[in-house]
Amino acid sequence: MKNNRLPLILGACISIALIVAIFVVYNYKNNQVNNAADEQPKTTETNNSEKDSTATEKPVKEKPETPAKTEQQPDENGYLPNQTLPTEPTYIKGVLLANKIYPLPSTFAPEENPEARQALNQMLAAAKQQGFDLVAFSGYRSFEYQTTLYENYVKRDGQAAADRYSARPGYSEHQTGLAFDIGERGKEDLWLTEEFGETPAGQWLFAHAQDYGFILRFPQNKENITGYMYESWHYRYVGKDIAKEIAKQNITLEEYLGVK
Repeated sequence: MKNNRLPLILGACISIALIVAIFVVYNYKNNQVNNAADEQPKTTETNNSEKDSTATEKPVKEKPETPAKTEQQPDENGYLPNQTLPTEPTYIKGVLLANKIYPLPSTFAPEENPEARQALNQMLAAAKQQGFDLVAFSGYRSFEYQTTLYENYVKRDGQAAADRYSARPGYSEHQTGLAFDIGERGKEDLWLTEEFGETPAGQWLFAHAQDYGFILRFPQNKENITGYMYESWHYRYVGKDIAKEIAKQNITLEEYLGVK
């Protein structure tokens, strides 16, 4: 009897084992599917986030280069239109500059430069030894004095003509205390004239001024650079080394300093 039941028991055990196996496999596959389903939205969310980020980011535009500021051109009289006087004087290569482009402050009042006066006296003494009685008839001028002088010239000759031989207030070299108008005593009729440069005294001065640190500030054929007509009488102290270099090269102070 027992032998007859044995196959039945074995069959039942095998059936139970198969059922358990099927259940385990089913659960395993179901878990895999659920896990895959849980992971998929994360990946998709990440991709969408990347897309949104890319879509909302606008390309950075480079700032356009600021065009170089055009240099203001001087007017027909050589001055910059609407230029205001500075608060400090201009020094280039250690040299005080005053011209139609680089003016001086209205408050700049150094009086006559002692070094320049000493060099001037030495030059005049040397000239006298050669028989030339030279004299500096005009030296330092204040801003106020230059104002009066310039306005009188404008009333007499008109502004365009005055601007060729007289500086506007704040633009005069005489305000630096380093410039002198020189003439020959006894020949006052030649003061402030081109003819002075043709006299023996004027020629001696032109040839030897560099030895005492002076330059002829407004030479012939340089008006387009200096802004002023030829002035055979106007000398400026710059020191011996610079004066000799300018004379050697036959150039103006503007050319030596590299400005106009």
